[in-house]
Amino acid sequence: MKNYAKISYFVFLAVIVFFLACNRSKSSKDNETILKGSVSIFVDETLTPIIEDQVAVFESKYDAKIKLISKSEAETVNSLFNEKASIAILARNLTTEELKIFDQRKIIPKVTIFGTDAIALISNKNNKDTIIALKDVINFMQGKSVPSIKGLVFDNPNSSTVRYINSLAGLKAIPEKGVFSFKTNDEVIKYVSENDGMIGIVGVNWLSQPMPNMQIYVEKVNALNVKGLTSDNSFSPSQNNIAEGKYPLARDLYIINCQGYSGLGMGFASFVAGDIGQRVILKSGLLPVRIPGRNITIRNKIENDKK
Repeated sequence: MKNYAKISYFVFLAVIVFFLACNRSKSSKDNETILKGSVSIFVDETLTPIIEDQVAVFESKYDAKIKLISKSEAETVNSLFNEKASIAILARNLTTEELKIFDQRKIIPKVTIFGTDAIALISNKNNKDTIIALKDVINFMQGKSVPSIKGLVFDNPNSSTVRYINSLAGLKAIPEKGVFSFKTNDEVIKYVSENDGMIGIVGVNWLSQPMPNMQIYVEKVNALNVKGLTSDNSFSPSQNNIAEGKYPLARDLYIINCQGYSGLGMGFASFVAGDIGQRVILKSGLLPVRIPGRNITIRNKIENDKK
């Protein structure tokens, strides 16, 4: 009888804990609106600088707190699948196969394209050649000898830059010979600034928006002009060249919102794709999905204050 009483007590306690947890979760969700509350967002590490800027401006205007979690692309995507995150920012859209996973869960991700950035190829400033052919990079990835390249340096074996270049080279994994990876874009920039002949592959906004402690290393590298696969001309990863479609390593940026309700994910995506968010992107040197308008005041006559 005593054992039965103990079991009943623990069952009752478990039920109480369950309902309290549910109510707490529901309360947290109810307190969140598109412009108020708190949320965690996973972001592709190569995009961190521009998203940090967006979050800073968003939080300064609204009663919201956004926790950014920078991970590799593979980890960021997986965070959506294992439900660690409901919002992710990527340098690609979800694939058909990935969308099927959400369809099985009765979830329709809201996808917002908000800009275009570029993958930059960098070298030590001691290197005289400031032009690199994309074909040479692909050949090197495929194990062919390229005298002008001693090695390629990536940020992370699971990063979006690795996936992008692997896709161009028709590979599924990083080659073991002559290709290296660290953990962050900052480490790549620092390594290339100290080693001649190495080509680093980073998100361009790590060059246009370096942290103060990285400025000294950024000043020691060049963003190379890249010659595309179908052109004899080479182009730098400038905002203008990205806008005109000349730079061959440009990529669109996406906010993937799987919250399933009108929360901060929707509010933040609308903000980033809106006028203020697009101005932040324009100022950063990346390409906004729409160019913010400018108000020009025209006066019919100029009054002369001096009489």
